[in-house]
Amino acid sequence: MAKTTVKARPRKSLADLEPPPRTKRPESLTSREQEILELIWAGFKNKEIGQRLKISVKTVEAHRANMMKKMRVSNTAQLLKTAIQGGVLRIR
Repeated sequence: MAKTTVKARPRKSLADLEPPPRTKRPESLTSREQEILELIWAGFKNKEIGQRLKISVKTVEAHRANMMKKMRVSNTAQLLKTAIQGGVLRIR
């Protein structure tokens, strides 16, 4: 039987490794985030939104946090203002 040898690849040092390219966070909201945003605009609390959509309060909070991160705001008033100005939320 012939013996095969495996060549070892030279290892790169940690200093030579580059981080993976950063991808931009999508600026558009998912349909669920859009739905939750409209309920926030309607004045519902997280618990009420969760009950209405049959999801946990923690999930509502996570969606709200994701929306705030995407829109680069730090509170609900800014979230709603930015959504209206950006055309994401339409006032009826």
